[in-house]
Amino acid sequence: RIDTEANQAYVNNRLLVLTKKEYDLLLFFMANRNRIITKESIVEHLWGDSVILTDSFDFVYTHVKNLRKKIVTAKGRNYIKCIYGFGYKFIES
Repeated sequence: RIDTEANQAYVNNRLLVLTKKEYDLLLFFMANRNRIITKESIVEHLWGDSVILTDSFDFVYTHVKNLRKKIVTAKGRNYIKCIYGFGYKFIES
């Protein structure tokens, strides 16, 4: 559950303590549920066009890994799946 007015996210009624980027990433995943999202589109959405000039998007992996860990620690499922060669997909069921 996400409370956009309070900028808070919950898993199993447990508050997730997220950074601003993790929260924005979760919102982006939720808005694009069951769709494959490329690393490039995540970077463009969260950091803007200026970061696209970088050679590597490894920092996206770190943010996804941290978000995943916080969700699982709160007894949630691993909703974020890696689609090898394409990007990520947020799957609820």
